Amino acid sequence: MNYKIYLYAIFLFLSIFTLSGINFEKIMKKNKVIEARLLIMVLSFALSYMLTNFVYDFLNF
Repeated sequence: MNYKIYLYAIFLFLSIFTLSGINFEKIMKKNKVIEARLLIMVLSFALSYMLTNFVYDFLNF
């Protein structure tokens, strides 16, 4: 069974939930709310990709 897609979905949800706790709007320039939200999305996709590959390789070891 190919459970890698399920891992992507789970880790994507968890990474978006986790990164939403960080206030990127204070780090970025003023009136750049859209860019801050896009940063959260890109970071969450990257984080979920890395976590999925780690867990998938760990389970197949």
